[in-house]
Amino acid sequence: MDLTNFMTDAKGRLIPKDNVKEIDVLRDQLVTKMTEKAKEISTDLKHEKLALMEDFKEFLELSAEQYDTKYGGKKGNVTLTSFDGNYKAVLAISEQISFDERLQVAKGLIDNCIHRWSEGTRGEMVVLVQNAFQVDKSGKINRENVLGLRRLKIEDEEWKKAMEAITDSVQVVSTKPHLRFYERDATGEYKQISIDFSSL
Repeated sequence: MDLTNFMTDAKGRLIPKDNVKEIDVLRDQLVTKMTEKAKEISTDLKHEKLALMEDFKEFLELSAEQYDTKYGGKKGNVTLTSFDGNYKAVLAISEQISFDERLQVAKGLIDNCIHRWSEGTRGEMVVLVQNAFQVDKSGKINRENVLGLRRLKIEDEEWKKAMEAITDSVQVVSTKPHLRFYERDATGEYKQISIDFSSL
């Protein structure tokens, strides 16, 4: 069977081209062409990102060699600036964290606090704590909301234990480097050069 005379639909069925409207064929050709081009650009960007990262790290090693040593620690959270100050290159390391079982221990302690305070506690406080432990569509807890509870100044021993449990429950599961470039504008402000390397 000559498959060039057929098109595959979204359910995987072969449809004779003669039965497909011309506008649907043209749309298919356009979307396919643009997507293939986007994939090429994405691949090129990945290669460029890796090359820029390597250049950055090589310079850090070169700088350290001036003092007869090697660059120590993680190669991240470093800013390099051009001599005239017009350009900046920033390498930052972000940490991806998760919470272990101690987060549920913290939740139990916090629930105890709320029950003890229930008569005198403002509703906003209860909502704040409950929202901190809500999960998103993928079932993940918002880490900023949970960690933000530690900024609340509450003098209660059980609450303090809960905050300690939250801190101890934090596990760094991965690190990811981010490379950003900036140019100084006429006002002296640094503006980021728009290249979305973060997802590559």
